[in-house]
Amino acid sequence: MIDLHTHTIFSDGELIPFELIRRAEAMGYAALAITDHMDASNLDLIIPRIVKAIEKIRPLVSIEVIPGAEITHAPPDLIPELVREARRLGARLVLVHGETIVEPVQIGTNRAAILAGADIVSHPGLISKEDLLLAKEKNVTLEITSRKGHSLSNGYVAKEAMRFGVPLCINTDSHSPSDLITKETALKILLAAGIEESRADAVFENAQHLIEKALRRT
Repeated sequence: MIDLHTHTIFSDGELIPFELIRRAEAMGYAALAITDHMDASNLDLIIPRIVKAIEKIRPLVSIEVIPGAEITHAPPDLIPELVREARRLGARLVLVHGETIVEPVQIGTNRAAILAGADIVSHPGLISKEDLLLAKEKNVTLEITSRKGHSLSNGYVAKEAMRFGVPLCINTDSHSPSDLITKETALKILLAAGIEESRADAVFENAQHLIEKALRRT
């Protein structure tokens, strides 16, 4: 399992980074990104601490761990600046909290995330055709999620992304130990979203490509 969307006590998660990493490793994860919720108030506080924790533990675990960020509920006009700042501070994978149907995310967030060059738009909800085509052009990945609530639009996201050839990944948006899943469970979620098993491998492979891209960043 490669999981590119998780949270720790640095935002609204339950675990410190070391415990999250250990639990994921014990479940057989191959890679994990720590992507706490961030905005202009806390980028400079959280990212350096995540980077430090990962640097300390990386030589001692079998799992690949990536420092990241999830820009959350930011006004669309601020998203490009926040994505740049997150990268400058050491986030190798940047997500933007997309227009989920279960939260009042500002309209225009999905497009701003794509134009800003975010790696992933998490739970993008009822993303428009125009934004789907833009994501394909910019090679921005859309998320299928196991997270309660956000997962309600998985079927729509999967159907439309496959229709237009937009890359997909599957993440947990983990906030607690019980949110972590096995690859077998991830496959079931993809199938339930309408992704045929023959196409599921491409979703897992895309996650691996995102890890490789993140590791090339300095």
